[in-house]
Amino acid sequence: MLKIAYHPLYAHPLPEGHRFPMAKYELIPQQLLYEGTITEENIFAPDAIDESIILRTHTTEYWHKLKFQSLNQKEIRKIGFPMSERLIKRSMHIANGTVTAALFSLEYGVAMNTAGGTHHAFADRGEGFCMLNDIAIAANELLYRKLVSRILIIDLDVHQGNGTASIFEKEPRVYTFSMHGGKNYPVKKESSDLDIELEDGTKDEVYLAKLQAALPALIDRFRPDFVFYLAGVDILDTDKLGRLKISLEGCRQRDQYVVSLFKNAGLPLTICMGGGYSKKLSIIVEAHSNTFRAVQKVFF
Repeated sequence: MLKIAYHPLYAHPLPEGHRFPMAKYELIPQQLLYEGTITEENIFAPDAIDESIILRTHTTEYWHKLKFQSLNQKEIRKIGFPMSERLIKRSMHIANGTVTAALFSLEYGVAMNTAGGTHHAFADRGEGFCMLNDIAIAANELLYRKLVSRILIIDLDVHQGNGTASIFEKEPRVYTFSMHGGKNYPVKKESSDLDIELEDGTKDEVYLAKLQAALPALIDRFRPDFVFYLAGVDILDTDKLGRLKISLEGCRQRDQYVVSLFKNAGLPLTICMGGGYSKKLSIIVEAHSNTFRAVQKVFF
């Protein structure tokens, strides 16, 4: 059975005028339920994550700044959100959504989070709308519990997973792969185990060819026993921040390829949604919904 994390706090409303498409987090499960791709039985509401699990990834100093709302203005600007206790609680539910989804993946082969992919959060700071690095937290928790031994993180958001790369820079049990816009945010890139930088304007054929050349080789070389997939849809040609020229169909083919590859390899897979900033919210919802449709088609 496909298990999908969703909590009402995911669609946490920010102050009026803040242009970040939080509405997608509510609309994606609604669309999937409406069309019959999933039922209510597929959805679970994660609790807030325990602090002890956060502190396996993030520093105590940084976590206390979030918890007690003591970030300075420079740190807040780096994150890009106006801080509030409710926003931090939202991040805690999202992080636990990914942790719990990872545990379900070990049972069912795959599980998903309707949010997550907060890959710009470092161990000691937040950046780019990211405060807690949910995939890093989940990966460290699986390793801590000795449930897996070698984790592959596939980051296909248009922006490099700089926080994730930094967190696992010296962790040989985790392999980080990021394929992203080479001239896009962040200006200063970190070093993933493998980075593929794309030119502005990259189209479907080149994008898919590069991905299909890279992923099977990673499986053969690293031999993971667990995979996280960050399925950002800010690669679309309609995206305000993406700068690539990937069609909605190309994005769908990407997800179909990734999901099929790891299903055929027999590797447990946890998927988080990542970014998406097209002007039309309907395009964002459709692109993300395609990821869930691919999983249902391939796994179930």
